[in-house]
Amino acid sequence: MLGQSALVGTSSTPSSSRVFVYEVTGLRQNEENDKNSYPFRRSGSVFIKVPYSRMNEEMQRITRMGGTIVNISPATVD
Repeated sequence: MLGQSALVGTSSTPSSSRVFVYEVTGLRQNEENDKNSYPFRRSGSVFIKVPYSRMNEEMQRITRMGGTIVNISPATVD
């Protein structure tokens, strides 16, 4: 983007407020998800809300936990 400084924070960009929902299948209990602050649930699909800025990190975490992302969609504002 022309004319923008590298020092400008991302909080003013539209992408900073975007949130996506990952639909994940195949998660299994392991030492990675034992660290979660929420209980692990057994079901066919798990829905995880992810801010735009953390999408790549969350994909890597899901892969380490043995999951498969079957759908990514923008979260709707209720």
